[in-house]
Amino acid sequence: MATDLKETKGLFFDVYATLIDWEAGILPQLLELAPSPETPELKKQLFHAYHEYQKEIWASEPTLKYPLVLERVYARVAQDLGVSFSPDAQRAFGHSIGEWPAFPDTVKALERLAKHYKLFVLSNVDNESFERTRRGPLQNAHWDGIYTAETIGSYKPDPRNYEYVVEKAAKFGIEKSELLIVAQSLEFDHVMTKKLNFKPGVWIARGGSTMGGHREELEQEGLIDIAGAYDKLSDFADAVEKAFS
Repeated sequence: MATDLKETKGLFFDVYATLIDWEAGILPQLLELAPSPETPELKKQLFHAYHEYQKEIWASEPTLKYPLVLERVYARVAQDLGVSFSPDAQRAFGHSIGEWPAFPDTVKALERLAKHYKLFVLSNVDNESFERTRRGPLQNAHWDGIYTAETIGSYKPDPRNYEYVVEKAAKFGIEKSELLIVAQSLEFDHVMTKKLNFKPGVWIARGGSTMGGHREELEQEGLIDIAGAYDKLSDFADAVEKAFS
């Protein structure tokens, strides 16, 4: 389903997986736990475990700060692998978020998008962790609003997180119908924004990862509406500039 990009006034972004390469950020530390050499199957196993344990913890402890979420994920992955770990390694994993790299196209694409829209963050992290990301890999990006799970008091896909963006965007004179989600996660962001009657969103299909859900299955079940799919954020910025030209 198409969306008129010229009628949109605000974009709200998932950050980690859409703008930041979380896989590159966590993989080295998870591989240190693994008793066997890196293989594609091992990487898939580690990412799947990380993803599933993170979801469980978000749902059961919605006010737990994200570094502690990561520490618990780390412990559970180690338990699955049958290996021990040091408290220092666990803490380092939990506080590594600000070191996760941005995708190469992210910052320049955000600069281009900021010429046409207000830009908002909606992220499942704590304020301190995002601030480290903002000062580090996203240091040249401009944001009109930064809304974290810690500030809101719940983790996505809780409806409250998306409603919070609507409330804050209204202060910029932006209505819900003028907001557009830009996210990699189909399972969380795109399913919930459809359920909450946002306009069809933009999917940034980073790296072909299925951790965010399978598009074909979700579309067949009527759970998502995708206005546009792009391999990179820069491709979406190209489409926006074409629409405004």
